[in-house]
Amino acid sequence: MRFIVDHSVLKRNHKFRSLFAARTISLIGTMITNVALPYQIYHITTSTLMVGLLSLAQLIPLLFTALYGGALADQHNRRNIIIIAEIVLSSGSLLLFWNALNGHNYIWLLFIIAAFMSAIVGLHRPAFDSLKQQILEKKDFAAAGALQNLMRNTTLVLGPAIGGMIIAHFNLPITYLVDFFSFAISLILIFIIGHIPVPSKNIKQPILSALTEGLRYSMSRQDLLGSYLVDFVAMIFGMPQALFPAIAMQHGGASTLGLLYAAPAFGAVMISIFSGWMFKIKRHCAAIAIAASLWGVAIIFFGIVNNFWLMLFFLALAGLFDGISGIFRDILWNETIPHELRGRLAGIEMISYLSGPKLGDTEAGIVASLFGITASIISGGVLCIVGVAACCYYLPKFWSYRSS
Repeated sequence: MRFIVDHSVLKRNHKFRSLFAARTISLIGTMITNVALPYQIYHITTSTLMVGLLSLAQLIPLLFTALYGGALADQHNRRNIIIIAEIVLSSGSLLLFWNALNGHNYIWLLFIIAAFMSAIVGLHRPAFDSLKQQILEKKDFAAAGALQNLMRNTTLVLGPAIGGMIIAHFNLPITYLVDFFSFAISLILIFIIGHIPVPSKNIKQPILSALTEGLRYSMSRQDLLGSYLVDFVAMIFGMPQALFPAIAMQHGGASTLGLLYAAPAFGAVMISIFSGWMFKIKRHCAAIAIAASLWGVAIIFFGIVNNFWLMLFFLALAGLFDGISGIFRDILWNETIPHELRGRLAGIEMISYLSGPKLGDTEAGIVASLFGITASIISGGVLCIVGVAACCYYLPKFWSYRSS
């Protein structure tokens, strides 16, 4: 049995190789900014609640644009959508650079820019995720999914670690400028991909009708619905990232902040490297549910322990289980969703895996402000386990799903 992730598709498919490299570079820059923004806001306000509200401000526009972006990705050239979105996102990085460089520290401006960039991500990500399916052969979906998961979590390790070091040793303006250059490099790689046609079986229809069709399809399949809800529940209750700036202040400051953000991704990287065994498993949805429950268990222990290195260990363990869940979700989605619906379903997936952490930040910030950081973390882990069990009970076809 092969245990190491299969990377041969990167050698054989130059379009996927360029897309993979572009996504890697831009995600590293994005992760750097995702550390810098909450750090800047906490540094100004010393409020976990304000950090949580930042995530809420990023979530609200994303809920609208992700679905719209999915419909656009099914009806228009996905490569062109990515190019336009990355140009706009790079301008947002420049605005953050300008604000930090001039020492304004306008909280309201930070919230507006963060919300604006989040809205554009809602148009950007569905095109990126669905373009992968368009340029790959079906036999490569599983390997590409594992590679994407490895890449995504590697950037979650490198990005926060680099961001923390840049903040600690340089300053916030340099941090945002690095994100700008990451978009510039990513754009060059997207141009290298070359021409990509509009999705096959493309039928122009009103956006609202297209969105309705995608939502109806996702609701008709308990396996898909369960994969969205389980991840959503796990992230909204078991993702305490809004508390990381406050925890870092208790354990060394900015230099340890990057370690907290990077630890879950480090665990996911480890399981992604040794993910070959997963391709033999056919109970994809059961694997998703079990992994999400174990994420909650690891988060509980993260809240219980006081030693910083033990905290990092349990965060990494949580990330390992999240990595398992992520690989099985990616396989399920790419193997079973029709190509002509892939963009719209990618928008729905995006709402699931991005809105959960954003709402989770808000929930964690509110609970921490009322009952303390430890109570917020432990209660979130418990609710994560309960929520996953409820999803399996009320969606029996999700739990019993077996790949053909």
